[in-house]
Amino acid sequence: MSESAAPDARPFWERPLETLSHEEWEALCDGCGRCCLHKLEDEDSGELAFTWLACDLLDCETGFCSDYANRRDFVPDCIQLTRKDLPHYHWLPPTCAYRLRFEGHPLPTWHPLLTGDPESVRRARVSVAGRVIRECDAPDLPLIDYVVDWPGEVPESARLWRPVVRLPRE
Repeated sequence: MSESAAPDARPFWERPLETLSHEEWEALCDGCGRCCLHKLEDEDSGELAFTWLACDLLDCETGFCSDYANRRDFVPDCIQLTRKDLPHYHWLPPTCAYRLRFEGHPLPTWHPLLTGDPESVRRARVSVAGRVIRECDAPDLPLIDYVVDWPGEVPESARLWRPVVRLPRE
């Protein structure tokens, strides 16, 4: 067997994106919900502004889509993230695993694939859970009144987050 034919033994989240199966691709998502927030783009500068208004399918308490499998039936303009179009997704937040891997960075230490705990994204304060409202529940205000900075930033808590290592009791 030649060396070039040897299987890649790295975890899938460390392998090149083009080698991932559909299931592995989907598993890269940390479930933060930041991509489900409405965004505004300045037509002249291209500058992006996040709001704290979420898609109507987002469960704002958990940060997860309430009907991910059928979301495009209810929200036709919901974006399907694909490897092919990834270079055009400049609006992905800086904490996004798809963006990080595309840019050649590893997953952050709080990512559920590394911790084995889906709550780690929430404990690192990366999740939108409990911090946003669905568009249908929002007061009728101009969109500019909903603009916030935090979805476009890496929170300090995420930069400093370290998994808790529990040692077995003797």
